[in-house]
Amino acid sequence: MILRKTLSSLVLMLLYGCHLHMAKTVMNGGDLEAALPEPRAYIPDSQNLDFVYHDHEELTRFLRATSARYPNLTALYSIGKSTQGRDLWVMVVSSSPYEHMVGKPDVKYVGNIHGNEPVGREMLLHLIQYFVSSYTTDQYVKWLLDNTRIHILPTMNPDGYAVSKEGTCDGGQGRYNARGFDLNRNFPDYFKQNNKRGQPETDAVKDWISKIQFVLSGSLHGGALVASYPYDNTPNSRICRSSALCAMFQTYSAAPSLTPDDDVFKHLSLVYARNHAKMSRGVACKSATPAFENGITNGAAWYPLTGGMQDYNYVWYGCMEITLEISCCKYPPAYELKKYWEDNQLSLIKFLAEAHRGVQGFVFDPAGMPIERASLKVKGRDVGFQTTKYGEFWRILLPGYYKVEVFAEGYAPREVEFVIVEQHPTLLNVTLQPSKRIEGIGAGGPSYYRPIPAPQHYRPVPPYVASASNDNGIFSTISNGLNSLYSNIFG
Repeated sequence: MILRKTLSSLVLMLLYGCHLHMAKTVMNGGDLEAALPEPRAYIPDSQNLDFVYHDHEELTRFLRATSARYPNLTALYSIGKSTQGRDLWVMVVSSSPYEHMVGKPDVKYVGNIHGNEPVGREMLLHLIQYFVSSYTTDQYVKWLLDNTRIHILPTMNPDGYAVSKEGTCDGGQGRYNARGFDLNRNFPDYFKQNNKRGQPETDAVKDWISKIQFVLSGSLHGGALVASYPYDNTPNSRICRSSALCAMFQTYSAAPSLTPDDDVFKHLSLVYARNHAKMSRGVACKSATPAFENGITNGAAWYPLTGGMQDYNYVWYGCMEITLEISCCKYPPAYELKKYWEDNQLSLIKFLAEAHRGVQGFVFDPAGMPIERASLKVKGRDVGFQTTKYGEFWRILLPGYYKVEVFAEGYAPREVEFVIVEQHPTLLNVTLQPSKRIEGIGAGGPSYYRPIPAPQHYRPVPPYVASASNDNGIFSTISNGLNSLYSNIFG
């Protein structure tokens, strides 16, 4: 056992360590990414995927055929079934598709969470085909797939899509799942208790992201043209403490709700918007709808919502997720899909590469063995993240000087300083020492002092969480109705 641990330690040290406890700038994928040419223009393979909408059976056939055709680049799995029993397919695209490779971050895209917003669904199918058909000819794609595991869920709401109608730009038909629930209002919420009953689709996604530590994520929607970032919800107003009517009007005031990582979220949103053919212009879809400066917005500043998926990803699991509204029309005619692909292709690819920005590394014990589920928090940023079973961690950060606090049960906590520079991911390996031994305590003789266990996951303290009202009566009904109407119009 001792020999095996020693050998494992040596392997990890040789592969990923330079000097434990120290942050070090390394020349790796970040440098290569900066030097690579832009991804080439997409050339569709008409034998596999055309620019039309694909029903669930056609989508399934395409994914299965792609997995069979590119077994070294793809792996297909289902995270569960929809209310009506349709598989929620996920395609992994990577040079190591079947298993996690130590040191390689996992990222994801989720499409069609609202069934009547299927442009993202089709864009993700074309992204899959672009990746597998370009791996041997496009250096940028090869770098991305060699250094990243990309999980793509083209449709989270296949039941809603089945009853949606092509050419319908507005309205709510098909938006909800088969039980009439809005899936992007069905996740646990940090700011307010979400009493909506959990649905099979959201339960499957929650289970999925609890098992894979995703670093970066994008959720594709329609009905606007903007990249929206957390928080989607906001704490109750300090002024509106007793009136449901006051709370209703507060809901629709443009008040940003900013995360501790607001700089990173704005950067990620700008990466998508600026690589998009139109988004960064900030042009409003309609004269009556808002325009967005640089094509980005804070979610709550646009309109607050409770139970959103991007806030859940971030607060519960430390995954940086943004919401990508990519079509003014929710369900545009199929002949427009090719143009949507041309508009979004570069953004979809460049956004995923941001997983290689910031800090990454390992947390070890003194024997060089990885510590699983160690909790980390960048000082001054009160949303934390954890290590994988291999002791790995990643955090997207912009250039600057940082301190990270590292905790694990049974180990003394540590605080480590490090620096992030542009284009060069920083490798940070941290060794935790076992908690201090104190002799002669208790009837049993020698014992060990254990520091107070770190929480399973750091979550921020909201600036104000007192309840404004019991949300009963006519004013609550009006407020809920306005929220539903606003969502149906704008996404």
